[in-house]
Amino acid sequence: MKTIDVKQLQARIESGENINLLDVREPVEHEDFNIGGILLPLGDIRVGDTETIEHLKDQEVIIYCRSGNRSGQACMVLESLGFSNVINVTGGMLAWQDTFPG
Repeated sequence: MKTIDVKQLQARIESGENINLLDVREPVEHEDFNIGGILLPLGDIRVGDTETIEHLKDQEVIIYCRSGNRSGQACMVLESLGFSNVINVTGGMLAWQDTFPG
């Protein structure tokens, strides 16, 4: 599984690169804090409800959650569903908020 850390991701966002971000947390977590990703909770991905991101199957998709655990699981499930270029954000939003406070 490919990974990216929060500093690398932030640099890519700041450079203006067009990035496909996917947030696999729950809606309440997404509302509290997010970095602009499409919300698709891990539970939906597990049951194959990926219609909203099917158009990204052959593109790079950077996946994040709270700590990197759920996003890692999502990467594995999406790979099994034919997504060819998924990347897990190590440390998730906890690492993001620790690295880039306030």
